[in-house]
Amino acid sequence: MSQNFSLFTRMNKDLPLSILHELTYEIQVSEVMSPQISTLPSTISMRDVKNVMRSQRISGIPIVSAEQQKLLGLVSVEDLIRALEQNKLDAAVTEFMATNLITALDEEPVVEALKRLERTGFGRLVVVDKKGNLAGILTKGDIMAGLLRALEKTYHRVEQLQQDEQSHHFFAALNSDETSLTLRYRVRAGDFIKGGQASSNIKKALQHIGATPQLARRVAIATYEIEINLIIHTDDGGYIVAEVRPAQIKVVAHDDGPGIADVSLARQPGYSTASSKAREMGFGAGMGLVNAERCADELHVWSALTVGTRVEMIFNVAVP
Repeated sequence: MSQNFSLFTRMNKDLPLSILHELTYEIQVSEVMSPQISTLPSTISMRDVKNVMRSQRISGIPIVSAEQQKLLGLVSVEDLIRALEQNKLDAAVTEFMATNLITALDEEPVVEALKRLERTGFGRLVVVDKKGNLAGILTKGDIMAGLLRALEKTYHRVEQLQQDEQSHHFFAALNSDETSLTLRYRVRAGDFIKGGQASSNIKKALQHIGATPQLARRVAIATYEIEINLIIHTDDGGYIVAEVRPAQIKVVAHDDGPGIADVSLARQPGYSTASSKAREMGFGAGMGLVNAERCADELHVWSALTVGTRVEMIFNVAVP
């Protein structure tokens, strides 16, 4: 791991999960990134790049298409040095800029950007939207500032709930021999754009029926990790079903393959069978089941090759 980036590790190593760690799953990159950044067109020369870097005191500039803000590459101080060494300052920026970029999606949770920063050791990521258009820049400072703002808002919400004498537990207000709520979601393989929707919807539902913020976060984080696993590792996606009862919440994720060869190994930190494509996007760090187990009171995994996998998570509810 790069010594330049240890924020994610510090937030991830201790139990119970810190609120800051929980917030990284809730906040989108677009909420903390810097949307106003300097860009240059692809027609500019390396000499112009040198002048812009010097005048604006920056070390990297995104290169975009002249017609629209579609990201084409990134030119850095290292690229400028290469141009100087080759005496090619009048060459087009496209000759020296990097085009195989590691980026962040504006709609993905901050936790995925954190994993990418940790894996690469980079200090910043260029942010794009789902169409590949430039959306902003994300630095470690942006992340910390955004998390602190969100933390302040969280404490304010908790104080308001505590002061609201009319708030009550949804299930406690119902009178029946057995009360339950079932939520079911389809998760499609390879659909990273919609990754996190099921867990987000479950969290919102729990908040509406009176779950504590801590419980809603625990369920959402664990479900998010399993949801991403369905997107990365399955042939045709799968389903997530949440069954909410007064004293217990059960979340089940199941799919039809390809299955896990060694479940005990898959539950070890850092073990991953993610494809190269998923790894290039910053996913597949091998912490999915580990993080889910940290959040749940119980986690059970059943799997068979060519048959499929079933993950069951239990969260106990403290009934007032």
